[in-house]
Amino acid sequence: MPPVLTPRPSVPAARRSAPRPQPRLLRRAAPALAGYLAVRLLGLLVLGRWAHLKGYGVWPTIATSWDSGWYLGIADHGYDHELGTRTNHNNLAFFPLYPALIKAFAAVTPGSRASVALALAGVCSLLAALGIFAVGERLHGHRAGTALAVLWGASPAAVVQWMGYTESLFTALAAGALYAVLSGRWDWAAGLAVAAGLTRPTGIAVAAAVSVTAALAARRGDRHALAAALTAPLGWLGFVGWVGLRLGRWDGYFAVQRTWRNEWDGGAGTLRVLRELLVYSRHPQLFLVAVSAVLVLSAALYVLCVADRQPLPLLVFTGVLLLVVLGSDGVYFPRARFLVPGFPLLLPVALAVSRARVAAAAVVLGGAALSSAWLGGYMLLVWPGPP
Repeated sequence: MPPVLTPRPSVPAARRSAPRPQPRLLRRAAPALAGYLAVRLLGLLVLGRWAHLKGYGVWPTIATSWDSGWYLGIADHGYDHELGTRTNHNNLAFFPLYPALIKAFAAVTPGSRASVALALAGVCSLLAALGIFAVGERLHGHRAGTALAVLWGASPAAVVQWMGYTESLFTALAAGALYAVLSGRWDWAAGLAVAAGLTRPTGIAVAAAVSVTAALAARRGDRHALAAALTAPLGWLGFVGWVGLRLGRWDGYFAVQRTWRNEWDGGAGTLRVLRELLVYSRHPQLFLVAVSAVLVLSAALYVLCVADRQPLPLLVFTGVLLLVVLGSDGVYFPRARFLVPGFPLLLPVALAVSRARVAAAAVVLGGAALSSAWLGGYMLLVWPGPP
């Protein structure tokens, strides 16, 4: 007698055709985070060896020098009450989120506020690298996202990512907001834009990216997007308005910026300095030449980004960032640092690296890492001013 075959239970068609779930973001981003850490550790090793040869300490250099001291001072004593007349002296030029986080975490953790500030910068740099990977992966795939995160860690002024500065916090918020916009999460996009607006003056670039994209989505009938468009600028506007109230004048924040010799002139001052350094100066300072190269290359990369038809929020963010940085007639030498959060500018390079052979990609990323490590040491240990 033939055996009786029990029929297998049928599997629903939807279940049969459903794709396998992707690994979680952290697992997918592991190579990008490992590459980012390797690049930044190389920079730290070069800085440490260089500092040892010059008789300097690494910890004070990255934790308490220059702008780090301003943020720690705000965390300790709060903001100034008057405009004053001294140049480069009023701490109302510095936005409040980073010193507020320093003060809050220092109250519940051991160690000095300088150590807390440095730890915050390090954690935020990893969050920034994760967000940058997520944006790159969403647009061009895993390899491009990995290359983008590593290139950000090997950018010319990347040494500030592991200093008591706001660049890592701001980049993490900007990357998160842009990713939220690309994925249609308007509440997250607006909240992160508000936080970015409380972190740096260039937070207006994140707010613009969210508001413009959300306004266009609202025009197509998305009511959640309309709320995001109206909410995104509130962080930046709130701090600027608060400074005005504190000083008793509507232009209080901009008056503070003028005491720091920082006004927007549409780029005339930047072009003047570029011409003097690259055309007329017989012996230009090496660091200023490097800053000039970063500015010129950033403008060229933006043209490539437009030609590549990057998504609108990325183009608005980097476009406004470049307008603020290049259009200012302020101090010239920190401009390369001001562009550190502009990671979408690196997308054309990351895409080319992701499509190249492994050997060619290794040469490009390795060369970028070595040059970034050397320039970081030069910025902090040879250049006499702030990075």
